[in-house]
Amino acid sequence: MCEHPQTGLAQPVGAPSSGRSQVARRRGILRPPRWNTYSAVQAGYVAALICLAAISVAAYVNLQRLTVRSAWVSHTDQVIAHLQQLLSVAINAESAARGYVITGDAVYVEPFEESRQHIAQDCRVLRALTADNVEQQRSIDELQSAIDARLAVLNELVAARGSRGFDAARQLMVNGPGHPMQENIRATVERMTTVERELLQKREQGTESQAIFTQVTLVAGGVLAFAFVGLSFFAMRRDFAGRRRAEQALQQVNVQLEERVEQRTAELSIANGSLSQSERRFRALVSATSDGIFRMSADWSRMQHLQGPDITAPAGGSTPNWLERYIDTDFQPEMQAAVDEAIRNKSVFQLEHPIQRADGTQAWIYSRAVPLTAPDGSITEWFGAATDITARRKAEERLYTQLARLKLLGEITRSIGERQDTNSIFQVTLRTLEEQLPIDFGCIASFDPATREIEVTRVGAKSRELGLSMAVTEQARFAMDQNGLSRCCLHDQLVYEPDIAGSVFPFTARLAAGGLHALVIAPLSVGGKVSGLMAVARHTASSFQSADCEFLRQLSEHLALAATQSQLHTSLQRAYDDLRDTQQSVMEQERLRVLGQMASGIAHDINNALSPAALYLQSLLESDASLSAEARASLTITEQAIQDVAGTIARLREFYRPRERAVALAPLDLNAVLTKVMDLTQVRWRDMPQEHGFVIEPRIDLAPALPQVLGAEPEVRDALMNLVFNAIDAMPAGGTLSMRTSHSPTGVVVAIRDTGVGMSEDVRQRCLEPFFTTKGERGTGLGLAMVYGMVQRHGAALDVESAPGRGTGMRLTFPLAPSTDEDVVLTPLAAPRPARILLVDDDPLLLQSLREVLVRDGHDVTMADGGQAGIDAFNAACDRGRSFPVVITDLGMPNVDGRAVSSVIKARAPSTTVILLTGWGHRLQGEQKPEYVDHVLNKPPRLMELRAALASVATIRE
Repeated sequence: MCEHPQTGLAQPVGAPSSGRSQVARRRGILRPPRWNTYSAVQAGYVAALICLAAISVAAYVNLQRLTVRSAWVSHTDQVIAHLQQLLSVAINAESAARGYVITGDAVYVEPFEESRQHIAQDCRVLRALTADNVEQQRSIDELQSAIDARLAVLNELVAARGSRGFDAARQLMVNGPGHPMQENIRATVERMTTVERELLQKREQGTESQAIFTQVTLVAGGVLAFAFVGLSFFAMRRDFAGRRRAEQALQQVNVQLEERVEQRTAELSIANGSLSQSERRFRALVSATSDGIFRMSADWSRMQHLQGPDITAPAGGSTPNWLERYIDTDFQPEMQAAVDEAIRNKSVFQLEHPIQRADGTQAWIYSRAVPLTAPDGSITEWFGAATDITARRKAEERLYTQLARLKLLGEITRSIGERQDTNSIFQVTLRTLEEQLPIDFGCIASFDPATREIEVTRVGAKSRELGLSMAVTEQARFAMDQNGLSRCCLHDQLVYEPDIAGSVFPFTARLAAGGLHALVIAPLSVGGKVSGLMAVARHTASSFQSADCEFLRQLSEHLALAATQSQLHTSLQRAYDDLRDTQQSVMEQERLRVLGQMASGIAHDINNALSPAALYLQSLLESDASLSAEARASLTITEQAIQDVAGTIARLREFYRPRERAVALAPLDLNAVLTKVMDLTQVRWRDMPQEHGFVIEPRIDLAPALPQVLGAEPEVRDALMNLVFNAIDAMPAGGTLSMRTSHSPTGVVVAIRDTGVGMSEDVRQRCLEPFFTTKGERGTGLGLAMVYGMVQRHGAALDVESAPGRGTGMRLTFPLAPSTDEDVVLTPLAAPRPARILLVDDDPLLLQSLREVLVRDGHDVTMADGGQAGIDAFNAACDRGRSFPVVITDLGMPNVDGRAVSSVIKARAPSTTVILLTGWGHRLQGEQKPEYVDHVLNKPPRLMELRAALASVATIRE
């Protein structure tokens, strides 16, 4: 056989050349065939080549489209990563701004500005990545507008903190739209991420459709190619039949064909050389690529590595048990299922799977093999390529891990941002790490720089049992070691110990005793100051990767800032509560002061109205001997009523009297004080309960001959009034109010008990604390604290006895006053001699009544209506040489009061005696008496006191 010079097809040896064939035909030896065999074969092979070309083009187009799809997958991952990064930077900007507002530390301003720059850069990158997506472009515009709006609010917050202080910034922070704007940004990012994932899903569906189309094209093209080749073989068989008939004619030209054979042999030798060179070039091309070429038997029982990188066996090697040798046991069922499906469907095999390399290392490859079939359609063998995708798989795993860590960090940040309690923040952080990182043990500890010790503050919920076995529980303390703890707490460094087995330091030794090996310690620091640490551990050694350590470092920064913010919030809330309670107390005191001032004015007018009646009654009872016994008794009762009213007015004034900071202690009768307290509180324990339909029954038991104690009566009286008011408030439905006095060799006891609701033990322990109250907005929390202060200043003791539902008893024990042996000798006063007296008052009735009484005693009395009139009258008398030896003046007068009158008189005539009339007379005695006043008398004045004051004047000049 030799090759045809034009078609390259084989023909029998000895066949005549084209010229000799024509001679043979003319002689009748050969007849032209009805069908040109060479044309038919040529057409069949051309059609087959066209089909193979179509298959190649389809495969190439599919490869290009798969490459594009892969690029779009990477593009989508980039968009999602930049979206998450943009959200993280926005959260960091808000955290930095809030940190600056809370702390006022300028170190937070720089991260805030950097976050703003990163946001602008990320937005530009996102615009470039989504330039082909109009919907995403609009979403980016919306996202950038939301972020710009949020940054504007944060910028205003930072500016307000820097220029107007924390209160203004805090007001903006509380009233501002911070949380809704941040949720809007988060929602926009999630929506864009969802759009990108939907696009990715659509592209994957398009890829699957393209793969199916390519498979159909390959199968159809192969079938057509095999059909055309079959037709060519059929035409050749017919041609062979005609050739057998012409054998005899062909033998005539054998000599010529032999010569042709020799010629064609030389040509084939040259062609074989070219084919060998082409084969060497093909093998060189395969070796230069990253794919390994392999052959598989029809049933995939034997693999032969042909050429390319030595992913598995060396080139030319044959491996009968390749599945067990190179594929992991866990992945063998999936691999076998993919092989069985390809054999059953006679389809292309393709799969990403792990393998064991020839050098023993693990790798991931993408295998793709096509079946080679016999003419009857059976598979003869498989020819495929294996691409090493280990680097891509690792990159994808790192990317997925990073995205998962960012998502976990965002979840933890949102969780701790919604909480204000430090323990709650620590607990949710540890629980999330235990469930999602995960870890086998986790705890958070505080650091004390003074003692150089750490104290475990919180242990994770799932770590408690293991912590108990290691004695690493809450409130456990550990000394600072020279290894991890010192680097973490003193140098603000994250510490990773791959294996702590055999550690001799206290903290790590405890963890190692519990079977823990890998340990990460992250400092909780704000502004370079470490306040604590977070320790997480796992049983497996070297089980933390660099991504885990970076994640824990970022988490510790967020956790430290959240804890600091929580502590600041708690301190601010406590200060705000104290300020609010103080303001409430001040407002109550101010209301009492205003009420007292009103009561003082009313008392002044009542005293002025009572004074004439009291003077006339006293004068009448004293001078009119013609009064009947019945009339005298009636007048006496009337006088006593006036004195009772005066006493009530005096107590009302005492209620308003401001407290002196330092009051001299004097002998005090607690029976009298308690009686006065009952009179002052009568409205609260009798009138007001009866108005509301219930009754409080008072029970008073005063010990006779009660010894005196040293004390300041106003303080003691106010303290007892507070106790009475508390007892009344504890009986909202009525009850019994008991007050009792008793004495012992060491002191005098005042006991006040009610039958009210009582107090629990916790309330009883705290009832004396300032600002502690169980009355809600009705109470200030200062009543019992003031009582306790009075008790301490008087050297007394206070006992509180109470139980829920059994009422409350308050027992005050005062020390006895020191005894004195001095006897008080009462010397009768001499009757005052007649004198010239100047009366100064703004009440005409009081002036008239007082003048008539003094005139009856023989005095020469001149009246002056008001302070200025009194000064003018005194100066006029002095100018005439007849000064007044005695001046009686009221204290409270408009324009010019009694103090001004007395100062002017003493400046003009120092020897003149000045007697001051006032409703505050009991307070202006002794040391509190005004500088230019000789005597102070109460209103309404009593004749005996007035005469005693006049009689005490050393010299009276007429």
